[in-house]
Amino acid sequence: MTSAAQPLVEVRDLVKHYAAERGWFGLGRPRPPVRAVDGVSFAIGGGSTLGLVGESGSGKTTVGRTMLRLQEPTSGKVFFEGSDVFALDGGRLRGLRRRMQIVFQDPYSSLNPRMTVGETLREPLQIHHLSGEVSSLLEEVGLDPAFAKCYPHELSGGQRQRVGIARALSVEPRFVVCDEPVSALDVSVQAQVLNLLADLQSRRRLTYLFIAHDLAVVRHIADTVAVMYLGKIVERAPAADIYALPRHPYTRALLSAVPEPDPRATKRRIVLSGDIPSPSHPPSGCPFHPRCPHPKKNERCRTEVPPLREVPLQSGHLAACHFAEEPMKG
Repeated sequence: MTSAAQPLVEVRDLVKHYAAERGWFGLGRPRPPVRAVDGVSFAIGGGSTLGLVGESGSGKTTVGRTMLRLQEPTSGKVFFEGSDVFALDGGRLRGLRRRMQIVFQDPYSSLNPRMTVGETLREPLQIHHLSGEVSSLLEEVGLDPAFAKCYPHELSGGQRQRVGIARALSVEPRFVVCDEPVSALDVSVQAQVLNLLADLQSRRRLTYLFIAHDLAVVRHIADTVAVMYLGKIVERAPAADIYALPRHPYTRALLSAVPEPDPRATKRRIVLSGDIPSPSHPPSGCPFHPRCPHPKKNERCRTEVPPLREVPLQSGHLAACHFAEEPMKG
């Protein structure tokens, strides 16, 4: 998995705000918008994987869905193969649907319960006028072709997710958004699906945006990791750098929560106080400052928004923290 010099996908200052309702019967004062995504930028090279990680409510799923125009953006740009995704319409947008696909989090709700597996996989082939065999798709994701006659309720969670992956692959995409594809699965099945996605990437030269709330899940599949908090990316770096020397306090807290397989190993858990703030009322200054455990947190953190900047002496490692060059220990 090596990033190409020219990115396949590029996101520039993506913003997605949701208008809040006024209250009962549309009366009352207008409420501030929900800032689900608030200025996110990154690029993904062909054949590589960007892991997008954060707590529930951080905005990571909204990023993926907006990139594919399953939701319309408030502002910003997304380029795929050099084309402005948000400027396409009609037939050009349909052509884009072929090359950009998604694997949803819940494999049960994302499959039509009234359609057999075979019907589910044939539908995209018919829509895009493609030739392809259902049996070959099932075999590629590790399922017996006999599953084509089954309905979703007759399959296990792991089998349903493999069908979801096969449906995404049926139109021969180049880019796939994997929206927490293993979070609803048992731990033993998670490893199987992750290995399958890695094999498919190598075989088909796929590019992934892999969304997860667990840094441990993306460790062995992502080339680059971006950590989101309250609609913003607070740290982005090559995966090895993120795990070896995280520079943002939020990233350190997430890593401290990853279970350690060695029972003799000791690791200090960083427990964050409070819950993630409301995206309708983000705090002033650094969005993380109300929960930040950094000992040097001060008035500057409460009033000045830290830019996402490159950490000195670490090429390609960006962090949005005033003290990024002074990592906490533990």
